[in-house]
Amino acid sequence: MKKNMGRIDRSLRLLVAAAAVAGSGVLGFSTAGGIVLLVVAAVMAATAAGGYCPLYQLLGIKTISTGDTATGDTATGAHRVFHVHRAA
Repeated sequence: MKKNMGRIDRSLRLLVAAAAVAGSGVLGFSTAGGIVLLVVAAVMAATAAGGYCPLYQLLGIKTISTGDTATGDTATGAHRVFHVHRAA
């Protein structure tokens, strides 16, 4: 599975997961609404942790940049190379 989610997308999914767990606590963990929110939280957290969303794959969406090197993510497998030149 090739990563198809960028850092911002992953961060937002973790935020949604935390909010869903909090909402589930407010509704009651054993209520139907609470259980649905816990499932949403689990899916959001799992996709954020793995950096891969199957639905994005089906729809052809990639939120990862071409060279997201801060997290080691690269959509093309390429790495950025920085060159420093000194003035003569």
